[in-house]
Amino acid sequence: MMRSRHMIKKVVLAYSGGLDTSVILKWLKETYGCEVVAFCADLGQGEDLKTVKAKALQLGASKVYVEDLRETFARDYIFPMLRANAVYEGSYLLGTSIARPLIAKRQIEIAEAEGTDAVAHGATGKGNDQVRFEVTYLALNPAVKIIAPWREWEFRSRRELIEYAQQHGIPVVATKAKPYSTDQNLFHVSYEGGILEDPWEEAPEDIFQMTVAPAKAPAKPAYVEIEYEEGDPVAMDGKRLSPAALLAHLNALGGAHGIGRVDLVENRYVGMKSRGVYETPGGTILHAAHRAVESLTLDREVLHLRDAFIPRYADMVYNGYWHAPEREILQAAMDEAQRDVTGTARIKLYKGSCAVAGRRSPGSLYRLDMATFEEDDVYSQKDAEGFIRLNALRLAIRASRKKGKGVRRG
Repeated sequence: MMRSRHMIKKVVLAYSGGLDTSVILKWLKETYGCEVVAFCADLGQGEDLKTVKAKALQLGASKVYVEDLRETFARDYIFPMLRANAVYEGSYLLGTSIARPLIAKRQIEIAEAEGTDAVAHGATGKGNDQVRFEVTYLALNPAVKIIAPWREWEFRSRRELIEYAQQHGIPVVATKAKPYSTDQNLFHVSYEGGILEDPWEEAPEDIFQMTVAPAKAPAKPAYVEIEYEEGDPVAMDGKRLSPAALLAHLNALGGAHGIGRVDLVENRYVGMKSRGVYETPGGTILHAAHRAVESLTLDREVLHLRDAFIPRYADMVYNGYWHAPEREILQAAMDEAQRDVTGTARIKLYKGSCAVAGRRSPGSLYRLDMATFEEDDVYSQKDAEGFIRLNALRLAIRASRKKGKGVRRG
C-alpha cells in the first residue's frame, strides 16, 4: 500500500544506473516529493561508475554514494559461500543472491548516517531480490521504512518503463526489441526475462559478456594451479593475489575458454519457476579446485555431513537469509570443516569444460601405501571379510525372515 507523501522526506535508493532504478529515482521524486540519496556499490560490474553518478545527479539525486566494495564482496561474502560449496538446485552458483545482502547492509548504514526516513530498491514484486533486500533491511534495522516501487506504481512491464523513460528523457540501455534483464558483478553475469522467457529457446550467443562460445575457445587446453589455505584460495599459478584480484584473473582465464555457462529453470522463493542464464567462469574454476583439495584433506564423515548441509545453506543464500542466525551457525560449522583444507589443485580448462588434473596437500589423508593395488605391508585384505559380514548382517537377517515367511505360507 502506497504511503502518503508527507511520511517520507528522504530516501536512500539502491541505484545501478539501469532502466529500473533510473525510472525509480525520477518516480520517487514525483510521487513522494522526497529527497533521494543514490547509492551505487562497485561490485565489479565493469561499468563507468563516474557516468552512473553523473546520471543520478542529472535525474535529481541530492547526493550519490559510489563505493568500491569489490574486496569486501569477495572476502566476506563470495569466499565464505565458496567454503561451503554452495550450489542452488544443482547448477546455480548464487552470483546475484550473494550480492544483495552486501548492498542492503551498506544501504542501511548510509541511511542511518544520512538520517533518512526510508530505503528503496528496484526489485520486482515477482522475484527473489525483493526478499533478499528487505529481509536484510529488517534484520539490521527493524524500524526502517521500505519503498518497493514495483509493488506500488502503475507500471506492469519493462516495456512500459522504457516508454516512461523516453517521455522523461532518461537514457536507457534496454530496448523493446531486446528487453531481457542483466545483473553483473565480480562473480557472474545473469540474464533473465524478455527473449529468454521461453525455456525451449536456446539463449542467443550475443547475450554472453564474460565467456566465449566453447566451440570458439582455444583448441589447446590451459592449466591453472589454485592454492588454498584453510578453505580460501590465496594464489594462482604461484602468485598470491587479493580475493577480488584472484577472482578477476580467473574470470578472464575461464571466460577465454568458455567456462561457466549455465542455463536452468529454477524455483523462485516466491513460488514460481523462472528461466535464468548465467556466466560464472572464475567461480566454476574455484568450485572444482576447492572440491579437489577437500578430497585429499577432509575426513570422510566430515565431508559427507558437510555435503548434507549444502542444499540447506544454498537455500538460505538464495532466499536472502545471509544475515540470519541459522546461516551464521551453519557457516561456523562449514568453516570449522575447512581448517585442514590447505593445498593446491591443478585445473584443466578446455572448450567449456573444467576438469581436475591434479591435487596435492601437505595435510593429505591420502595414503599411497594403503590405496595401492600393488603389494603392501600396511593393509590386510583378509580383514575385509569380517567387515563385510558384519555390515551385511542386518540384510542377511532380513533375507532369512523373508524366506521363513515364505515357508510358513506354504
